[in-house]
Amino acid sequence: MAYADRDTTGSRTVAIVIVCLLIAGLGYAFVTGLAQDFAKKVNKDLNVFDVAPPPPPPPPEEPPPPPPDQNVPPPPVVSPPPIVQTNTPPPVTMNTVPTPPPVYIPTPTAPPPSPPAPPPAPPAPPRVSQAAVARGNPGQYFSADNYPADALRAQAQGRVSARLTIGTDGRVSDCAVTSSSGNDSLDNAVCRISRSRIRFTPAKDDNGNPMSTTYPLNVRWVLPTD
Repeated sequence: MAYADRDTTGSRTVAIVIVCLLIAGLGYAFVTGLAQDFAKKVNKDLNVFDVAPPPPPPPPEEPPPPPPDQNVPPPPVVSPPPIVQTNTPPPVTMNTVPTPPPVYIPTPTAPPPSPPAPPPAPPAPPRVSQAAVARGNPGQYFSADNYPADALRAQAQGRVSARLTIGTDGRVSDCAVTSSSGNDSLDNAVCRISRSRIRFTPAKDDNGNPMSTTYPLNVRWVLPTD
């Protein structure tokens, strides 16, 4: 209880004064030292670096654009188009009618093609005013002396009918057997002898000109007897 009641005001005051003096001394020493170092550093820097020329002046700034015209009229006010009310027609009801079946109409068939027209008839031959006439007796050329040897060996005989074509020169130009004897040797002998040996006076037309015509010939072959 005795220490608690002791007066300590004077000791505190002395301590505060001492602390203030210490702080003031340290501040003075700190400020003085820094000032000397900064002066030395400035002197050193001034001795090393050259002074650079001043930079060129900046380009002049462009003038600001003029302010917009404040007297521009406001855009016109466009009124919206009027609303047109359309009356929607009622739906149309379609009554479907069944389609009738197609009517079959038979197509008429084309008539068969007509047969080709026959060729025109050949012109009529000129009229014969004078018939062909044999020179001499044609039978003399079909005697036993002219009998075909094959027919003699076969003992063949018979009648041969032929149609001779007489040219304008009086010679036999063609020969056709119209009735056979039944033996080819006898038939062929008639035509062969007629072409080579029989001669005619040719036929003539109305003007007296020679013309070609036909002549019937009948030969009877008979086996010769001794």
